[in-house]
Amino acid sequence: MRPAGKGGIKILVVTGSSGGHIFPALSLLESLKEKAPDMESLLILPRRSIKNQLGNLSCPTSYLSFSPVKFNLGFSNIVSILKLFKVAAEELVILLRFRPRIVVGFGSLVTLPLIMFARASGRKILIHEQNLIPGKANRFAVFFANRIALSFSATANYLKCSRQKIVLTGNPLRRQMQPVERLAARDYFGLSRDRFTILVSGGSQGSRSINSGFLKIISSLAGRYHIQVVHLSGEKDYEMVLEQYRKINIEARVFKFSDAMPYAYSCADLVIARSGATTIAELMLFKIPALLVPYPYAYNHQLANARVLADRGCAFILDDAEFAAGQSRGALEDILNNSQELERLRNNYQGLDSLGARERLCDAVLALI
Repeated sequence: MRPAGKGGIKILVVTGSSGGHIFPALSLLESLKEKAPDMESLLILPRRSIKNQLGNLSCPTSYLSFSPVKFNLGFSNIVSILKLFKVAAEELVILLRFRPRIVVGFGSLVTLPLIMFARASGRKILIHEQNLIPGKANRFAVFFANRIALSFSATANYLKCSRQKIVLTGNPLRRQMQPVERLAARDYFGLSRDRFTILVSGGSQGSRSINSGFLKIISSLAGRYHIQVVHLSGEKDYEMVLEQYRKINIEARVFKFSDAMPYAYSCADLVIARSGATTIAELMLFKIPALLVPYPYAYNHQLANARVLADRGCAFILDDAEFAAGQSRGALEDILNNSQELERLRNNYQGLDSLGARERLCDAVLALI
């Protein structure tokens, strides 16, 4: 790797494998490139990430061999430990070759060895926590970090660190995430301009619960409402979802993953989705009423995220098991039958937004120089 030019800054960014980790990292790198054009950056991703959904990245990227790393009882625990040692060795090599001035971590166990190596070698470290309830990796990483950037102020209550280290930045979104005129967005997907439009998304990996549950619900409503759907199914359920829409009389556009999310959000009257941190930030930006179905595992962090919008009256929270069984039809019908309720949900977004998060996080990183 070439050395940085005179006055140049080297910044190493490391993330976990999900879109919730990677997209904020990409947003940061975009902003850093604008504010510090002589900066040299390197992004580190797990090889088993959503990289196939990202297209051609504009920043230099290195890949780690294993992800995710999970600890379980028995033989798989030994395998996981060996994987983590291998990842740690790869990260040490990258650190020694690239020699960054600052390391920025976006969570996940796979980032911890690099953060510890960076601290031991005197580098400045910033970590960003996307969710309201921080993950285990970031709860440990705070002991090594010079600065901790948060998406939600309440997250500080879960961290055992000096409040002087904490900066509230919000969760940064990529520059391309900007609202589009509604009719233009519907034209983009070839949808009717005047039908009630629902965006269904299970996150970057897709969700079997949301896919199967929504199909059960919408099939029972076919013919009773003028509905059309943009459905992001994930790769595993794509063929199944596509086939089910062929069997029911509902206009739908089905995608494994979409890089046209500004259009997908802008065309929608209602969103049905998981409540990952990036989804919450996007809903705050686009101000769309939502039925949120939090992922019921991983210490229920998505439920805490969802409550940020539910407590403000912008969204309703639905139980994952009930939704998967098709038992949440009433919640959707209540909105379909009440345009005033839909408008109330939309208006309650006033005062909530994710604007400026890119710049605030970028400034927090550059302040470490």
